[in-house]
Amino acid sequence: MEEYDDTRHQYGVHFSEENLHAQDGRESIDLPDVGINYGNVSQKVDKVSTNSFDQHSAQYSRNHDEVNTNSRHVGVISGHSFKKIALRFKKKSKAPQFSGSLEDKPEGQDQWEPRFAGHQNLQERENSFLAQDQKINCGFVKGPKGSPSTGFDLAEDDANYISRCHIAVISCIFGNSDRLRMPYGKTVSRLSRKNVCFVMFIDEVTLRTLSSEGQTLDRMGFIGLWKIVVVKNLPYTDMRRVGKIPKLLPHRLFPSARYSIWLDSKLRLQLDPLLILEYFLWRKGHEYAISNHYDRHCVWEEVAQNKKLNKYNHTIIDQQFTFYQADGLTRFNVLDPNKLLPSNVPEGSFIIRAHTPMSNLFSCLWFNEVERFTPRDQLSFAYTYQKLRRMNPGKPFRLNMFKDCERRTIAKLFRHRSDERSSIRQRATE
Repeated sequence: MEEYDDTRHQYGVHFSEENLHAQDGRESIDLPDVGINYGNVSQKVDKVSTNSFDQHSAQYSRNHDEVNTNSRHVGVISGHSFKKIALRFKKKSKAPQFSGSLEDKPEGQDQWEPRFAGHQNLQERENSFLAQDQKINCGFVKGPKGSPSTGFDLAEDDANYISRCHIAVISCIFGNSDRLRMPYGKTVSRLSRKNVCFVMFIDEVTLRTLSSEGQTLDRMGFIGLWKIVVVKNLPYTDMRRVGKIPKLLPHRLFPSARYSIWLDSKLRLQLDPLLILEYFLWRKGHEYAISNHYDRHCVWEEVAQNKKLNKYNHTIIDQQFTFYQADGLTRFNVLDPNKLLPSNVPEGSFIIRAHTPMSNLFSCLWFNEVERFTPRDQLSFAYTYQKLRRMNPGKPFRLNMFKDCERRTIAKLFRHRSDERSSIRQRATE
């Protein structure tokens, strides 16, 4: 076990050409029954650019224009037929990299300790919403030389494995909260099995439970399609907050990834990952896709529901809500022709990302809100998105908020372990 190397967690995109070709050997792979050639879907960059946020965002747009010109659409939901697909990772323009900083101990603060998310003040928080080359806190912040790790430590082999992933399907189980659910095998194509990393982050408690249930890792660290990555030295005692790290910071954990799909551990993937990427991102050049909530659309409703069900400390929820209203958050109005989102409340269990500068920045900002206030990420989603758009009117962020019925088609919902136990006890008393 070694201290987690923060140089692997750079903001933006960073590919190693040696990793890409020598280690993966996946520059072009054909599948007989799929019908697309995505010659320019992905980009590969190898150095830090200090002045290229806008150029890289524009390059992403141009690449997707080329994809849409050279390929016919794929029907993910409707089930069209496919013939051929090729994935090629080619060297493109340099991309900006925003790295988490090293924090020095302030003078005269003897009680100061390094934190995983750092110590961001309100002015730094405000500046972080500006889409420009800068250093911002985005997890994995280190203290002064000689300080202990701030947490989320991975074994060297696991860190090396995920550093080479170009496309990742990601989930996590912390605190033994869920069962390990395999993606529906018949829907995962041979191309995806060769090119997509399926990574499940777990803690040692969950690992012991899986072993006791007969689910043991093979010699390469896999259980079925899932590469099991055991996280040690968890940075938070609240497992819900720990789970936000792989959920909201995939670009930090997977520095070579161009795309990622997040699904909560209560879900089982029912569709091929590459088809999901095509349908929600590639088809129209979106950078980020998330479904609206199936029932609620206004943050006011979400706040009331969280307090009704005692999801988190009411005082902290009220503090967060008051802060957001003072900074411009208003009630959702479905009739407003200028509304930025079709709903202000997401169903955050399923997220599809292109790891572009704007997508990565939004992920960092959203994580920082969750870290500052409550782990109830649905409370901070709309505020974060609207503030990012408001402070960067000339920089597009292509977010696709799709209908929740589409999410239910792609990922099957199961009960949490705790809900299973509650249901069993309830039936026993009936």
